[in-house]
Amino acid sequence: MSPRVLLASCAELPESDGDDTPLPAVLAEVGIEAEWKPWDSIRDAEPADLVVLRSTWDYPLRRTEFLAWCDGVPALANRADLVRWNTDKAYMADLAATGLPVVPTHLVPPGADLGPYDTEIALKPAVGAGSQGAGRFLPEERERAEAHVAALHAQGRTVVLQPYQPAVDVEGETALVFFGGRFSHGFLKGPMLPRGEVEMSALFVDERLKPVMPDATRRMLAEDALDAACGLHGIERSDLLYARVDVLSGTDGAPLLLELELAEPSLGFRQADPGAPLRFASAVRAELARR
Repeated sequence: MSPRVLLASCAELPESDGDDTPLPAVLAEVGIEAEWKPWDSIRDAEPADLVVLRSTWDYPLRRTEFLAWCDGVPALANRADLVRWNTDKAYMADLAATGLPVVPTHLVPPGADLGPYDTEIALKPAVGAGSQGAGRFLPEERERAEAHVAALHAQGRTVVLQPYQPAVDVEGETALVFFGGRFSHGFLKGPMLPRGEVEMSALFVDERLKPVMPDATRRMLAEDALDAACGLHGIERSDLLYARVDVLSGTDGAPLLLELELAEPSLGFRQADPGAPLRFASAVRAELARR
């Protein structure tokens, strides 16, 4: 019998946002039966050789339920302990402690004050996906920034404060995608946080994307970030079915780590070369064989 893989989505996006909708057909080409299914309709006893987290983007306000579900899925990729760590942006402090150059990250938990700031900042929920709830604020917009923090705190959410990196307005963010620990492709994300606008209700913010071949310094930082995460969790790179590393330029022009996505990142297949879905399918086969 062919191995069976479930691609976990959510009710609002049952077959993803369109980027990886074709994956079942690509997996079928290498002898794998795959289908899309919202995560909260996948039961523990349901027969599946592998459950792959994809567009599970409704989890931020249901994280406790989502993590409990992850814990109950033995054949989950990526595995549940990584998802628990990676779905709270407090993980950035762990990566910074390894010596990686990261965008400085400060956590503002419910009940805490925003504190002083004298440069433009980005504020976002520590548990969030698709830039939902993220915004940028100038020093003279403190009242608006405090109102945004209060709105997130009212939902019981910790807020991440980061100095806004102005180079992103010109260069965008570079996303580097890995399958089975190996680099597959890159794509460029345009500026995502226009001034004065904060999207609080949509599952994700629309992105302006295009293909890119990351330069050597960005590739090196992405490789270092994967190695650091694996070292923290005592795993090998091959234990990661997929990963996406987001990098941007700091004020001195050197690359900084903005985010390391191991849970449910968009993988940019529509911006990749035609071989990218096949590389993903090969990584799924390798994961099935490893298990």
